[in-house]
Amino acid sequence: MKRKTKRLYNNPNGCLLSVENLEKTFCLHLLKGIRVEAVQSLSFQLQQGEFGVLVGPSGAGKTTVLKCIYRTYLPTGGTIRYQCSDNSIVDLATCSEQMVLEIRKTEIAHVTQFLRCAPRVPAEEVVAYPRMTQGISQKEAVEEARELLQRFAIPEKLWQAYPITFSGGEQQRINLARAIVQRPRLLLLDEPTASLDSRAIERFLAALESIRKKGTTCLGIFHNQDMVRSLATQVIEVRPLNGVYIDRAEITHFRQVS
Repeated sequence: MKRKTKRLYNNPNGCLLSVENLEKTFCLHLLKGIRVEAVQSLSFQLQQGEFGVLVGPSGAGKTTVLKCIYRTYLPTGGTIRYQCSDNSIVDLATCSEQMVLEIRKTEIAHVTQFLRCAPRVPAEEVVAYPRMTQGISQKEAVEEARELLQRFAIPEKLWQAYPITFSGGEQQRINLARAIVQRPRLLLLDEPTASLDSRAIERFLAALESIRKKGTTCLGIFHNQDMVRSLATQVIEVRPLNGVYIDRAEITHFRQVS
């Protein structure tokens, strides 16, 4: 199917991200074509600077939602309207792969549960790479990367080592630094603190607060309820076969009953 490349300029609600009736169905060809509905009829909106948190039981489709927004997965139905820095609106559910790659370079970053990078690239270059794709010189990008590596307490002796040799916690700090250095307008976070100790979590939250003050919008998955309460401006419940948007007024109730 040919994907749309057109940018639109109609955004009556002024939302940075507007997800409407999102659906994702998987077809398991090795199991005689069984169809699994991972996400169905999920809708929510995020204004610039907000922090949305996806909540729901394991297997409800929270990670699938993030992957649809980042376009790792191609949605089966619905729209994902994203307002770019030039104020144009792109439907991430239907736009071309070329446009997705363009937006990823400058607008949207995704922190997955595990670091994925080339096996023989030094840590400082892994972190610097997103800035180099934005046209920043290698020297300047590496300097910015080193500042973040220091901020996340990665020992200087490891800056030129390969992340594949790092511990799980160190790899995740590289993962976080690589996303933050990009200075994204939308940051997607899939359980980013799962392998971090308490000090690393504090550093992560400080870095997160810093980019939020500059206008970054966040959408994440966190299983730590205290973190959800402290971060969320919006809680979005994802249920198997049903998505329900919980508005700001209901966050207080969520905090009381969680």
